[in-house]
Amino acid sequence: MNRVPKKVFFTKGVGTHKAELRSFELALRDAGIEKCNLVNVSSIFPPNCKTITRKEGIKLLQAGAITFCVQARVSSNEPHRLLFASVGCAIPTNKNSYGYLSEHHGFGQTEQVAGEYAEDLAAAMLASTLGIEFDEDKNWDEKKDVFRMSNKIVKTTNETQSAIVKSTDYTTVVAYAVFIL
Repeated sequence: MNRVPKKVFFTKGVGTHKAELRSFELALRDAGIEKCNLVNVSSIFPPNCKTITRKEGIKLLQAGAITFCVQARVSSNEPHRLLFASVGCAIPTNKNSYGYLSEHHGFGQTEQVAGEYAEDLAAAMLASTLGIEFDEDKNWDEKKDVFRMSNKIVKTTNETQSAIVKSTDYTTVVAYAVFIL
């Protein structure tokens, strides 16, 4: 059976608790997707897939449903540690072609830096499939100009969550692209 998602939404969350698993559940709750059985998939943005709002997407979820997603997730209980989780997205101009999603997570990057990097990853993967040549070592603004000039990449975006661990409790940050079949 060929089941290609028709819709996608982006969401993020943060949770803190003395137990790491519970901090993850609280981050899922903050993201509005705690009632789903999440299945991680790789990084393809399906052809003709429509991006909807978080609010619209959450309304379409069913409790207990197998829900496919691209996930970025990180946890720590090290006080003062900066955490980030980001999902980047690059969509081609031709809606009948597929795009890319990227997961980027770790420590020490601000939301802006992590988000731009995740976007850059997704755009670089899409550019390579479209035959767009560019120098990956150039800064993001220079690469955006190359993408724009090619007329092959219509949109890049990211969903990013960061947090600083405030105590010895675990903090978890998550970012998702959630597919609706």
